[in-house]
Amino acid sequence: MKRLTILLSLALLVSAATAQEKDEERKGRLTGSFETNSIYYVEDGKTAAVVPEDRFGSNNYLKLDYYHGRFSAGVQAEGYLPVLQGYPTNLTKAGLSNFYASWVDKDFSVTAGTFYDQFGSGLLFRSYQDRTLGMNSALLGARVTYSYKDILALKAIWGMPRLGMEFSSTQVRGADLSFAISSLAGWKQTLLAVEGSVLNRHEAISADLKEEGGLPSSTGFSGRLNFESKGFIVRAEYIDAGERHYPNGAYDGVNDPRIDLIKNGNAQLIEVGYSGHGLGVNITARRLEYMDMPIVYRNTSTANALNYIPALTAQYSYMLTNLNPYIVQPSTILGSHCAPGEIGGQVDIYYNVARRTKLGGKRGMRLGLNYSTYYSLLKDRSAKADNLLWQSINFTLEKQFTRKFKLNFLYSFQEYNDSHGVNPYTWKSNIFVADMLYKWTSTISTRLELQYLLSKHDKRDWMAALAEVNFAPHWSIFASDMYNHGATKIHYYNAGVSYTKSRTRIQLSYGRNRAGVVCSGGVCRNIPAYTGANLMITTSF
Repeated sequence: MKRLTILLSLALLVSAATAQEKDEERKGRLTGSFETNSIYYVEDGKTAAVVPEDRFGSNNYLKLDYYHGRFSAGVQAEGYLPVLQGYPTNLTKAGLSNFYASWVDKDFSVTAGTFYDQFGSGLLFRSYQDRTLGMNSALLGARVTYSYKDILALKAIWGMPRLGMEFSSTQVRGADLSFAISSLAGWKQTLLAVEGSVLNRHEAISADLKEEGGLPSSTGFSGRLNFESKGFIVRAEYIDAGERHYPNGAYDGVNDPRIDLIKNGNAQLIEVGYSGHGLGVNITARRLEYMDMPIVYRNTSTANALNYIPALTAQYSYMLTNLNPYIVQPSTILGSHCAPGEIGGQVDIYYNVARRTKLGGKRGMRLGLNYSTYYSLLKDRSAKADNLLWQSINFTLEKQFTRKFKLNFLYSFQEYNDSHGVNPYTWKSNIFVADMLYKWTSTISTRLELQYLLSKHDKRDWMAALAEVNFAPHWSIFASDMYNHGATKIHYYNAGVSYTKSRTRIQLSYGRNRAGVVCSGGVCRNIPAYTGANLMITTSF
């Protein structure tokens, strides 16, 4: 209770700081945000829920930014009191985690301190923050950018990536160049640009790792092409990520001479799309080979990554569709099994049916179809597929039937390889979701989700429901239950209330949470089963 009181007091103090902003043009402008996510854990014999020693976990973030003309500066403090269960264990205690100063001119900018950035799609390099995952790979160093009209853009970076609450000794140096041919030629309705990147990673490794063949330094390259014209897009990227060392026993503790490998990481990505006349089509194909790029060797934290590889599949927001999300396989090394990566892609199509047509009716309708599939690579330097990793087919329908009633319907077929491609066996499921919204008045609405999952594999059939009542603009009450009636006969319930005013939101809930995986894009972390009360506060000024 003392910790909760402190957190609430801090949130109120941060909100009160808005009253002190005066004469912004002369003194500059201060902005900030505060976020806390705290859980009080209770024992639950039904799920064998994880209960920490003091039954409490709390992740907290305070961010302040100051702007004055072309100058800006900022800090971020984080506190893990202690860290919530399932987050990286190297997030401990409290401290100043980010700090920077930046100057931005018309064609030139310089940043010193911590910063986030990426080259191209992020396959070669990306430093970013995702609080859902406990991910923060900010670089501590310097960045310089220069641009010439709309033709040339150059960026150079140097820094040490953050890992946990500390900054690693690994040094990252790189540059990114973009040349817009279309701007040079004066084309008005067409974009054509060629881009390229280079990135060097250097880590002072131990003598033992050197003896095993460890590489203290590696250099990667990226080449990209971007084309857009009259609704059509074509994007292509090739990455040579340099040599990778996979130390013996570094992944699952199994010592096997076949694991101590030196491999070259590379990837290819192509995207073709069209959007216009109510139709959108996007086709993406990607091949990955040894593209896991650690900040430091022999560290299995989910935050130990210099790059970002999103899952190019349908992204779901419903409970049952996320039971077994797809996890990207940049390479798979489990015991003596070694798969160099994955190959696959997706097709995403949507169509807006026009109003006052036979199919669209009075208010129109939106239809969507998505297909994605990925296979493990059979061998190095090959595009030949091996075992199926993931396959999904999704159909969506969004229809506003009346001014008060709206329906979103989803059907999803998912096929998932639980062994990450080690063997060919897969799990299959058929998922149905009806998401219904009804507006009773201009301020009161209800939303009801009904979900069902059919499967002969794993824990077989599931059902789920969520009910939400909103009293705009401040209050919302919700309750949900996810029930596995195929095997475990366990209810995963949750209920709570939220209050929103201006830029502050407070939510209090209590429930039982299933062990599983939570993903953002293609980056995932495991979460243990837990039961408890959850307090979330976000505010900005």
